[in-house]
Amino acid sequence: MPVVYDETAAVAGEHPADVLPKRQLGTAIRRGLAGRCPNCGKGHIFKGYTTVNATCSVCGEELFHHRADDFPPYITIIIVGHIIIAGMLLVERAWHPAEWIHLAIWLPLTLILSLTLLPIVKGGVIGLQWALYMHGFDPRRGEDTAVPDPAGSARRD
Repeated sequence: MPVVYDETAAVAGEHPADVLPKRQLGTAIRRGLAGRCPNCGKGHIFKGYTTVNATCSVCGEELFHHRADDFPPYITIIIVGHIIIAGMLLVERAWHPAEWIHLAIWLPLTLILSLTLLPIVKGGVIGLQWALYMHGFDPRRGEDTAVPDPAGSARRD
């Protein structure tokens, strides 16, 4: 991928050769949402439910840098909350079911939606971080001290 000159880098005093190539934000997020490597779109991000592979098995892109932390659960809560609350209000206004019926419908649906959306959202967050060169995804910065262990997950030194 050719190096793209960015006008903001010139203002900051960076040499055009030091500027990283632009990454397609939308493509990286879509690939992450699909659970694929944000770089090539072919390798898998996850080796488990939400356990991230240290590197892409296809292109070798290092993925252990990600710092998704609590952001995917927050986004998942926001999405599920809007769906569940809207559904509850619509059902209550239309049919006025008993409380136990609400519990029987909305508790399992909340759990299923949350567990389904969490890895999808986490993949999207990792794609976002990769596209924006956040955290250890920026090769110019040595701020990341996470090292992949032989088991494939990242550990802090």
